Amino acid sequence: MSTTTKRAATFLDKGGTGKTTSAAHLGVALAEAGEDVLLIDLAGKQGDLAKHFGVWEEVQEQIDEGDDWPNISTVFAEEWDQIATKLGDAAVESLIIETDEGVDLIPAHPGLDSLDADLGNIDDARERYSRLEQFLDEYIDDSYDTVIIDLPGLTNNVSYNGLWATKHVIAPVEMGPFESEQAAALRNDLEKIHDRFNVAVELAMVLPNKVDRRTNLANEYLETFGEDYADAIAPAHVPVSQDIRNAADDGQTVFALEEPSTTAERAREAFLENASALQRRLDGSA
Repeated sequence: MSTTTKRAATFLDKGGTGKTTSAAHLGVALAEAGEDVLLIDLAGKQGDLAKHFGVWEEVQEQIDEGDDWPNISTVFAEEWDQIATKLGDAAVESLIIETDEGVDLIPAHPGLDSLDADLGNIDDARERYSRLEQFLDEYIDDSYDTVIIDLPGLTNNVSYNGLWATKHVIAPVEMGPFESEQAAALRNDLEKIHDRFNVAVELAMVLPNKVDRRTNLANEYLETFGEDYADAIAPAHVPVSQDIRNAADDGQTVFALEEPSTTAERAREAFLENASALQRRLDGSA
């Protein structure tokens, strides 16, 4: 992949670890640092990233009115190049929504429901897994400094497209034994991708999330993750904070809160520090 645009995907083969929250907050943190950021939601038709930025109602209205084509699932189609040629710049522009927090978003769409099966019908594995990469190469690169893709919480053809396209993974992890096992499985899967396809996908950041330092278990796993992923561990853990959930429910990140709690302030600082580290890692300078 030859590109000036930095790419990463939030992924772990488990739901509920904070992939969407991490994608949203890292994206805003990068935007606060002056980056032009595009977020892409491939995590499912529920549109959690759009909800996180308060634009899901706008997306749902387009869907209900039948004004939802092309959409994110369309870019995986064999006919996408023809569609883009016919529509011109409007093909990509119609996919993107501006948010109030400095990042652009390509939201999820119900078409993602059948995308895994559609991709599975492509016999050639390299063609099957490179559709998203082709789209980013041809239609997104050089328009943004950074692209972050929120992937499904399971290993399938869609998530493999995201890994293949970005070559860098952000793995949010909670402090527990199952997450530790899944992080180890992810590292093994990335090695298998390299061995089978000669495609190097780097574990760019293991991001401890929802950490409660008041518990011995959290502290023990925080130390374990730091030891097991010394080259990939995020410099700052994200504390457990009800404000993060409340902000998401209100269609915003903690960066938009006017009166953040102490834990929300700590979360802000953690995401800013981690975004800076992610910049360096994606640039290959750290």
